Amino acid sequence: MLLCIDCGNTNTVFSVWNGERIVATWRIATDHRRTADEYFVWLSALMSLTGIQTSISEAIISSTVPRVVFNLRVLCDRYFACRPLVVGKPDCALPVAPRVDQGTTVGPDRLVNTVAGFDRHGGDLIVVDFGTATTFDVVDTDGAYIGGVIAPGVNLSLEALHMAAAALPHVDISHPMQVIGTNTVACIQSGIYFGYIGLVEGIVRQIRNERARPMQVIATGGLAALFDQGFDLFDTVEDDLTMHGLVLIHRFNKELQAA
Repeated sequence: MLLCIDCGNTNTVFSVWNGERIVATWRIATDHRRTADEYFVWLSALMSLTGIQTSISEAIISSTVPRVVFNLRVLCDRYFACRPLVVGKPDCALPVAPRVDQGTTVGPDRLVNTVAGFDRHGGDLIVVDFGTATTFDVVDTDGAYIGGVIAPGVNLSLEALHMAAAALPHVDISHPMQVIGTNTVACIQSGIYFGYIGLVEGIVRQIRNERARPMQVIATGGLAALFDQGFDLFDTVEDDLTMHGLVLIHRFNKELQAA
């Protein structure tokens, strides 16, 4: 089985691929202090509860937090006796290399989403990922990542507003029934929700204008479904996009090695 690990700034997701489908997925808060032993105790317990034995023989990692990669490598080596592929490292090839400014480092999550989006939908694609940051990834006709946009994430914006304005409470993001709020909480929720609707619409419109062609918009990330309610922002929402990309990249590298 293949262990796919997607480490973001807020959460780290572990998924097990049995060669045909994802059979289990678990999520844990990202913490660079967590050791390989701690990962394994947590992971093995969940595997036992779901009836999956620790028969992991291969692994692939995408991490936007460089400090956690070492312990994830140790986890794979010590407990699963395999050397993981790490997206973004020289020994992990991509089906199509990104076309960006020389010397630019592209986030591995963005590369993975590009591969997955192109596989499912072809080129001329905008992938909107609602994570700690809200990112817009532009995929060319041949599947290459050619740039994009990074905006503050929804929860990050809420937290910054709460921290910077002492009189404003911390609120949860939700879909308000109306734009005009009649209390402080409703006003904040409206500003965040409809503000991000406008942000997505505006950035997508500008990208389409620059590209001068029709482009599909695919959304992923924890809050994608929330922003899809009642608005024609996205062609589709896909929760498993990153994991699908990790599986594809791992398969591509195995085929290269076998050739």
